[in-house]
Amino acid sequence: MDGLRFVAAIAGSIASAALLTVTGPVELARADEAFAVEIAPGIYGHAGSIAMMDAANEGDIANLGFVVGEKGVAVIDTGGSVAVGKRLLAAIRSVTKKPILFVINTHVHPDHIFGNAAFEGTGAQFVGHRNLPRALESHGAFYLKAFRNIIGDELMKDVRLVGPTLLVQDVSKVDLGGREIELRAWPPAHTDCDLTVYDPATRTLFAGDTVFLRHIPIIDGSVKGWLANIGALADIPAVRVVPGHGPLVAPWPAALAEERGYFERLIGDVRAAIAKGDSLAQAADEAGQSEKDKWRLFGDYNARNATAAFAEYEWDQP
Repeated sequence: MDGLRFVAAIAGSIASAALLTVTGPVELARADEAFAVEIAPGIYGHAGSIAMMDAANEGDIANLGFVVGEKGVAVIDTGGSVAVGKRLLAAIRSVTKKPILFVINTHVHPDHIFGNAAFEGTGAQFVGHRNLPRALESHGAFYLKAFRNIIGDELMKDVRLVGPTLLVQDVSKVDLGGREIELRAWPPAHTDCDLTVYDPATRTLFAGDTVFLRHIPIIDGSVKGWLANIGALADIPAVRVVPGHGPLVAPWPAALAEERGYFERLIGDVRAAIAKGDSLAQAADEAGQSEKDKWRLFGDYNARNATAAFAEYEWDQP
């Protein structure tokens, strides 16, 4: 898998009429009929589409959200282009005229941060994992260049890398007025700068790309770390989750089951391949194949994941 396809195709979910909550499909209130829905009191979300990031979908492949408090608003991710960011801003303004206090980026990937420029000038603080500035420094120039070929010059012309002004070292809280939300910086998993957002008032978790549903997870950090983090994620006392990609709302912690199962199968197959003396190429072709029917875009990413897992486990054999 080449780097361009990986960064271009981190996928999202189809916005559907049967969005899951704790108990199953319900009718959700609309923020902007075309863009966002209210998933819990004061909590709004937008579901991106499961697709390769391209000009046709404007980079709109990630789940996004915002939380409204008495004093103002926190935005969780801004989408894969300024055009998407502007639609999110319009959805917020259809709900409230309160100031936007924080724009929180859950990690460095373009489908989550390229809309940031739409929120410049709002007075918001940009928030990210302690490692996000370093990730932007090492990957940003490549993203800006590569995505001109992927989504086109027109969508890229307004994109700017807006770095965080407020860093989360471990666990932090931000006050929206009568509503504190909790931010947690995670060890390397999907990336080395994963951040989650939890609203205790409604017990809603914005998991970013620590959680994938229906779309195969993509390893850009550490599979060992990701599997370890799942246990700690499950301890968050949420009742619903907004994953980074997949159906907009799902019950928690049940939403972790498929992801955990995929990683356990992938790691088991990779370790067995290493023990047999199989090559990296063999492991990449064969590991995790029993999971194929459970995930969309499996053929695009499973071999890459197997390669990453092989690199992590190659020296662990007795």
